[in-house]
Amino acid sequence: MTGPVEHRTEKADGKARLGVLTTPHGDVSTPNFMPVGTRAAVRALDSRDLIEVGSQMVLANTYHLMLRPGAAAVAELGGLHTFMAWSGAMLTDSGGYQVFSLDPRIDEEGVAFQSTYDGTHVQLTPEEAVKIQEDLGADIAMVLDVCIGLPAPRPEVEAAMERTQRWAERALAVHTRPDQALFGIVQGGTDDELRARSAAATAALDFPGFGIGGLSVGESAEDRNRALDVVIAELPSDKPRYTMGLGDSEGVLAAVARGVDLFDCVWPTRLARHGRVLTPDGDFNLKRAEHRLSELPLQDGCSCLTCTVYSRAYLRHLLTTREISIHRLISLHNLTYTMRLMQDVRSAIAAGRFAEFHAATIARRLSPSPK
Repeated sequence: MTGPVEHRTEKADGKARLGVLTTPHGDVSTPNFMPVGTRAAVRALDSRDLIEVGSQMVLANTYHLMLRPGAAAVAELGGLHTFMAWSGAMLTDSGGYQVFSLDPRIDEEGVAFQSTYDGTHVQLTPEEAVKIQEDLGADIAMVLDVCIGLPAPRPEVEAAMERTQRWAERALAVHTRPDQALFGIVQGGTDDELRARSAAATAALDFPGFGIGGLSVGESAEDRNRALDVVIAELPSDKPRYTMGLGDSEGVLAAVARGVDLFDCVWPTRLARHGRVLTPDGDFNLKRAEHRLSELPLQDGCSCLTCTVYSRAYLRHLLTTREISIHRLISLHNLTYTMRLMQDVRSAIAAGRFAEFHAATIARRLSPSPK
């Protein structure tokens, strides 16, 4: 391995590709999904749970960790891997998406916003985002980018894209940690020309990997898929591609078909906290009265702890009485479903039948068969 993180494609099936992402904390089979550990913890789960559901890589949130407990404290305690007792691969985002939701003041220097914890004034620059992530110590860090909601006027999208590019150059100039890879981020909204220009310019900076940002922020699936097509055409084939914030089954499969390797999203665990269950036959709401006396598991044949031990009736009881254990139990199932989907994706690519698998999976999820 010539760098701390490398991606090797072992087989291609159309544009979908089966590979291995090599990191200082182990190999990650790709395509793969990263559960989101916002505050160095995936909501309601611990590190053993993540191993149990099949996670190989997790994401932690720079914005929240820089505020509580602080990057310096994490570094003093041995870095994120030690802090959260996770021995697998890890990626930290730059905080750009979270800051975007806070109506920040953005100028060439960086972003300024108020802490969601105590209201104090915080400023984050591209250089500081790198320093924080070096202190946190994840295997992969992301540059600070400018994320805007869609739809947006083209001049605003172009300005955000160009500023992201300038910030990427500044981030590269200060990144020094040898056991950590810094990924660039492609922006440009859903404008084909802006996306192509951003992808080509970011690729020219020779990052070891690339995040595709600014999607899953209000655009249609058609616009998202077209943007991915444009971006992938400009990125090098020997480096990993990561669509940021994408986690629904249909979106992930569409992105894999276009050559994306990594994904993250709060989707499986956030839905779990609201009683939404993910299954190959479509998703359902456990709150519905039809499950009140059901002795069925959440999903027939699922090997997760929740499905092998508990009935829908009992789980619905926990949900309606607001027992906090339900958050863990449905999260365990939803992440098991997600990881099984990714495993099946990899198997389909290996067998040279991903297109068939993709079509059959979507048809099954959209079918009116009973859950």
